[in-house]
Amino acid sequence: MQYLVHSDTETLPVATVGQEMHQLVARLYPICRSITGEGVRQTLRILQEYIPLEIHEVPSGTPVFDWVVPKEWNIRDAYVRNEQGEKIIDFNACNLHILHYSLPVRKQLPLQELKKHLFSLPDQPQLIPYKTSYYKPDWGFCLADEQLQQLPEGQYEAVIDATLEDGSLTYGEFYLPGESAEEVLISCHVCHPSLCNDNLSGIAVATYLATALATKKNRYSYRFLFIPVTIGSITWLSRNEDKLANIKHGLVLTLLGDEAGFTYKRSREGKFEIDEVVEHVLQARQKQHQLIDFFPYGYDERQYCSPAFNLPVGCLMRSRHGEFPEYHTSADNLDFVKADCLEESLDVVKEVTTVLEQNRRYLNTNPKCEPQLGKRGLYDSIAGSGSNWKSWEMAMLWLLNLSDGRFTLLDISKRAGIPFHTISEVASVLEQHQLLEPFTLTS
Repeated sequence: MQYLVHSDTETLPVATVGQEMHQLVARLYPICRSITGEGVRQTLRILQEYIPLEIHEVPSGTPVFDWVVPKEWNIRDAYVRNEQGEKIIDFNACNLHILHYSLPVRKQLPLQELKKHLFSLPDQPQLIPYKTSYYKPDWGFCLADEQLQQLPEGQYEAVIDATLEDGSLTYGEFYLPGESAEEVLISCHVCHPSLCNDNLSGIAVATYLATALATKKNRYSYRFLFIPVTIGSITWLSRNEDKLANIKHGLVLTLLGDEAGFTYKRSREGKFEIDEVVEHVLQARQKQHQLIDFFPYGYDERQYCSPAFNLPVGCLMRSRHGEFPEYHTSADNLDFVKADCLEESLDVVKEVTTVLEQNRRYLNTNPKCEPQLGKRGLYDSIAGSGSNWKSWEMAMLWLLNLSDGRFTLLDISKRAGIPFHTISEVASVLEQHQLLEPFTLTS
């Protein structure tokens, strides 16, 4: 814990970045989000307090490739009352209680008829599930199975005060220009209600990454998307095909607040630079992680990696989609995500961007045999690096030998067995001495 010292010698604790991120998650937690509606707008307006997010509205009925932007759903209240007038299921107590995109309803019905519209998890009887009916008109409520099994026979009143009508789909976008028009795409989904890991952790990490990058001079431009899952990425892609050629690297961020080790799902090709960089960062941290190949299910990486686009986009998470017991249940709450895990996830993503920024190709400007390093004072400069002088000397030799435009700094680091940060530092020194010059594929 850091402390802020006041002139009267009192010290007050200063929140860590992880704690600040957890506070953002807690602030967003009560909001009822869906693929459209006021919950998304409210969420994006809060994020505008952190980054200059541009909010886009796409009208219902707009064709987006093989899809159509759906009607907008908003909900004010929903409950089930028993014969005593007691609210036994109450949307205002937990917004997971509603089947999302439920049609408006107000009716009296017996238990057996009501049960056709009740959803629970018999294998997790104490948890409320998160269920949706986006593209199939229906209505319903979600509840813990142990409550469902205890409902007595009788008449019940079901009320859903909601609207499903023409409106728009809303998404947020923040573009941070860099020295180059080439982009890094960072995408997260903003359509889930009170689910902290599956939704809010990705939002928090993306937001704080954006604030960190905004304070730096970046080689790449960065585009941050806060979108409803599936239909949001489809909509963005359909409206921005002219921008796709600039996307050189990309990450979908999700499930980044729990205590599991990291999982990286590779791009469709599996061998883009982003795949190599994330693998390098996770391995260098020497912590538990797994690398999995692309498969066409999960989050928005499957849209970015669809055949016509095949963008260099992977997905970074901790627990895997659908493979942890809290997934899409009321157990994915504020206790499940941890401040230190959020901060560690942010650190990993920041390190990925650092490597992307520094990972480039060079040309040796004196490629005919080794250049004379002593007369340039380079041996003297590395002598001051203490016990690392041998690593620095070998880094110089490897860089001069492999800098023919074909190999990136990460390639050289892996082949030489020398840490990337050392290779990058030494490359900068050699560039200052005009022994290396940046190389592009169009050089």
